[in-house]
Amino acid sequence: MKKSLVCLCLFMTSLLFAQEKYSVNGTLKDKKNGETLFGATVYLKGTTNGAVTNEYGFYSLTAEKGTYTLVISFLGYETITQEIVLDADQTINFEINEASTTLETVVLEAEESERLNIRKPQMSVSKLNAATIKQMPVVLGEVDVIKSIQLLPGVTSSGEGTAGFNVRGGAADQNLVLLDEAIIYNTSHFFGFFSVFNADAIKDIKLYKGDIPAKFGGRISSVLDVRQKDGNSKNLEINGGVGLISSRLAVEGPMFNKKGSFLVAGRTSYAHLFMPIIDELKDDKISFYDLNLKTNYEIDENNRIYLSGYFGRDIFDISKFVKNRYGNASANLRWNHVFNEKLFSNLSLIYSKYDYRIILDFIKLDWIADIKNFNLKYDLGYYASDNLKLDFGVSAITYDFNPGEVRPTDASSPINYRKLDQKRALEAAAYISAEHQLTDKLTAQYGLRLSTFSRLGGQTLSDYANDLPVVYNEDIGIYEEGEEIGTTAYKKSESIKTFTNVEPRLGLSYQLNDESSVKASYTRSVQYVHLLSNTVSVTPVDVWAPSGRYIQPQKSNQYAIGYYRNFNDKTYSLELETYYKNVDNRIDYIDGSNLIGTNNIETEILNGEARAYGLEVLLRKSKGKFQGWFSYTLSKSEQRALGGNAGGPGINKGNWYNTPYDRTHDFSITGSYDFNEKWKFSANFVYQTGRPVTYPNGQYEYEGLSIASFDQRNANRLPAYHRLDLSATLTPNKNKNRRWQSEWVFGLYNAYARRNAASIFFSQDFDTGVNEARRLSIFGSVIPSITYNFKF
Repeated sequence: MKKSLVCLCLFMTSLLFAQEKYSVNGTLKDKKNGETLFGATVYLKGTTNGAVTNEYGFYSLTAEKGTYTLVISFLGYETITQEIVLDADQTINFEINEASTTLETVVLEAEESERLNIRKPQMSVSKLNAATIKQMPVVLGEVDVIKSIQLLPGVTSSGEGTAGFNVRGGAADQNLVLLDEAIIYNTSHFFGFFSVFNADAIKDIKLYKGDIPAKFGGRISSVLDVRQKDGNSKNLEINGGVGLISSRLAVEGPMFNKKGSFLVAGRTSYAHLFMPIIDELKDDKISFYDLNLKTNYEIDENNRIYLSGYFGRDIFDISKFVKNRYGNASANLRWNHVFNEKLFSNLSLIYSKYDYRIILDFIKLDWIADIKNFNLKYDLGYYASDNLKLDFGVSAITYDFNPGEVRPTDASSPINYRKLDQKRALEAAAYISAEHQLTDKLTAQYGLRLSTFSRLGGQTLSDYANDLPVVYNEDIGIYEEGEEIGTTAYKKSESIKTFTNVEPRLGLSYQLNDESSVKASYTRSVQYVHLLSNTVSVTPVDVWAPSGRYIQPQKSNQYAIGYYRNFNDKTYSLELETYYKNVDNRIDYIDGSNLIGTNNIETEILNGEARAYGLEVLLRKSKGKFQGWFSYTLSKSEQRALGGNAGGPGINKGNWYNTPYDRTHDFSITGSYDFNEKWKFSANFVYQTGRPVTYPNGQYEYEGLSIASFDQRNANRLPAYHRLDLSATLTPNKNKNRRWQSEWVFGLYNAYARRNAASIFFSQDFDTGVNEARRLSIFGSVIPSITYNFKF
C-alpha cells in the first residue's frame, strides 16, 4: 500500500513537472507611429509554438519552462529576435521598424508571414495592407480598395461605373462590409468610380471569401473587414494627395501626453467646378465627400478605449430633372481589456446608417428612405495553450428599415403623400470557435454560431387568399399579385416571425512539408436581410428588407479544398482552391416586377435556390525588383425559382439560369517594377467573360406599338470585358534628406481605348422602322490621370 502511494505521488509530481508551462504576451506596434500591427507572426524558434497578432496587435504564447529565441516578423518590417527565459508568466511589448520608408497606400499581401500561412487552417482569405504601392493603376488616379480586391481570384464587378462587388458568384448584398466593425450598406462614391474607403485612413483589410470565422454572421458570400488607422501616437503627421477631380488630406498625431492618438482624414471631389465649362452642364453638380475620424486613449496597460466614425455623402444634381443625395454614417465606441496573459476582450457599441433622397423636379416628387442599426457585441479571445486558442462572444443588432416616404414638393404636384410601412427587427447571435493544433502537421479551426432573427411588430400586414401573395394566372401565363382578403395588425411588443439557425464552421490544414499544405473547409451561413433590387449592381435607390412571413432567410453551405505551396525561398507562392456553394431561399423577381414604392414587396418575388462552383488560381511573386501576381477563376453561378405553392412553371420555366454575376473566365495580371530609386512602373490587365443578359427574341404589334418579347432569362451575354492600365511613379531624389516627402503618379486607364459594353439596349428607328441594337460604353477612350501625393 505504501509503495503504491509513493508511486502515485511520484507520478503526480512528474505530471505536474511535465505540465509546468508559462505564457508570454504583449502588444506589437510600429516604432515610427505607434500603430498596432495586425497579422504579424510571433513564434519560438525551433518549435511549432506560434501566434498571430489580433486586430489590436495582441499576442499570447504558451510553452514549457525554458530558454527560447522569440522571433517577430511582419511583411515590410524588420525581423526581431530576442532571447527570453520562460520561467514565469510575463508581458513583453515590442515596437518594430519598417524595412523601408515609403508613402502609405494599398498593397496585396499574404494574410500573415508565409511560415504560418502554410500551417494555418484559415483558407479563402486575402489581406490588403496600407503599405507600399500607391501607383497601382486605377481610374481617375484614385487608389481604391474595392478595385484592388477585384483583382483577386473569385472577386468580380458588374462593370465600369457600377457599385459593389461579387464574390464566388454571389450578389453584392451577400457581402458583409465592415469599417471598424460598423456595417457599410453602400460601398461606392460617384456611382462606383470610387469606393467609400480613403486609403490614407485605412490600416488593413481582410477579405473572407469562404471559411468565414464564427464571429462573423449575417451574410452568405463574404466578409470584407476594413480597419482604420488608430492615429500616430509618436508625432504629428500630415499626408494627402491632389488629383484631377478629387483631393484628400489626413492629419494624425498624439494626444493625452502620448497615451492616445487621433486621426482626421477627409476627401472631396471637385469635378462640378469644371461643369460650367460645358454650357449644357453649367447648372449641374456631381460630387462627393467623406470624413474619417478616430481617437483612442490608453487608460493603463490592460485597458484602452477607441472612438471611431465615418460620414460620407454623394450629391448628384441634374438641373430641372433629378437631384440625388445618398451616403453612409457610422460610429463605434470600443473598450479593449486584457484580463490576464491569456484572456483578451473587446466590447463595442456600434451605429450604422445608410440613407438616400431623390427629388424629381419634373413630377415634383421628393422621396427619402434609410436603414439604420445599433449593434452591441462582446468578443473574447482565450489563449488556452500552445496548441489551442478559443474565440467566443455574443452580439445583438436592432434594425430600423424605412423603405420610403414620398412627398409632393409643392401644391401643384400630381404626387400624393405616402409613407411605406416602417419595419423593425432584432438579430442576436452567440458563437464559439477554436484554432487547434491536433498534431505537428494537422491543424483545425472549428466553431459554431447560433443566430436568431425576429421580425418585430408595430405595423399592419396584408393577408392573402390561401396565404399566397403571388399567384400564377394560367389564362395569360404570368404571375400576378395574390388576392388580399384582410389585414393583421401587430403590436410593437409582438414578434411577427422568428427564425433560429445553427451555423457550423470547420477548417482543416495538413502540412505536407515545410513548403506546402492542403486545406479544406465547410461554412454554413445565414442571411436575414435582403437587398431588393432588380438591377445588376447596387444603386442608391435599392431597398433593404428583413425576413418575415413571406421572405425566408437565405442559407448557404460552402465547401472548399485547396493546395498551397511556396517556391524558391518564398519568392513565389501558389494557391489553388476549388469550391462549391449552394443557397436556399434566394429570392428573384417575377417578370414585370415593380420594386419602387411597393409596400407589399412579397407580391413581386418568388423564393428559389442558387448554386456556384469554381476553381481559383493565384500565383504570386513577392520578392525582387519585379513583383506581382497572376489570378485566374473558372466558375459557374446559376439559380432557379420554381412556382411552388403559387403554381405555374416558375421563373424561366423552372429551369436553371445564369445569375447576373456569372463569369466563366476571369483572369488578371498585376505587376510592378522598381526601375531605380526614382521610377517605379506598374500595370494591370483584366479579362472577363461577358456578363449574362436577356436579349429579346422577337416582337409583336399592339395598337401600333412594337413590343419586344423575351424567352430565356440571362441566356445571352455581353461581349467579353478586357482592359489594360498603366502607371508610373516618380519619387524625387530630394525626398531622402527632408521630412517633406512626395511623389508623382502618372496613369493611363484603359490604355488601348477598349469600348467595353456596359449594356446593350434595343430600339426601333422612328424614321426607318428598322430594329437596332446599341452598345453603351462608360469609357471609350484612354483616361489619363496625374496625382501628387505628399507626406510630412
